[in-house]
Amino acid sequence: MTDAVLRARGLSKSYRQGTDDLTVLRGIDLDLAAGECVAVLGASGSGKSTLLHVLAGLDVPSGGTVELAGERIDRLDAAAAARLRNRALGFVYQFHHLLMEFSALENVALPLVIGGAGERRARREASALLERVGLAERAHARPARLSGGERQRVAIARALVTRPAVVLADEPTGNLDESTGAEVYALMLEINRGAGTAFLIATHDAAIARGAGRVLHLDHGRIR
Repeated sequence: MTDAVLRARGLSKSYRQGTDDLTVLRGIDLDLAAGECVAVLGASGSGKSTLLHVLAGLDVPSGGTVELAGERIDRLDAAAAARLRNRALGFVYQFHHLLMEFSALENVALPLVIGGAGERRARREASALLERVGLAERAHARPARLSGGERQRVAIARALVTRPAVVLADEPTGNLDESTGAEVYALMLEINRGAGTAFLIATHDAAIARGAGRVLHLDHGRIR
């Protein structure tokens, strides 16, 4: 796939536990094309979070390579990897990880500010994203005053504000009730189709996975 925005080859990850090695990922090959929506389906503890963290350069692989937006993120030092993530990658967690002392607008604007954008531009683009996810009227509310679904919508807007090539989502509906989770997932699919942003979504929920364009199964550290 020549248009892959995220590519892994022979990816492995092991951890030392006492005198033993625990292997979580075993020789994974993965391609994510521009605009594609792919679900990684696996049971809890199957290594889905580890896979996403290694793909994002948040954890170092034990073997193999990871290419994000044409750059080998596994070769970069921490500062360079952080710059690449800020430019090319958005991340949505199961728990929103919003800064509680900041408003929704400030949380969404933060990646742009970190990337060097001026405050006026950052706030303008953050405001546009909040409107897109249906939270224009909640822009100045702090997370403590938002519902779980609203917080996750803010987190999605934050992941998208830098217009990344790829969004990685780690159990993005896992902390929500069924109805709210379905609404949040529908929003993600709508953004995937409308903006052409590639999504890689890790989930244990087969119903969530079925909405993706392609489903990969993670089992005993291997993709099938």
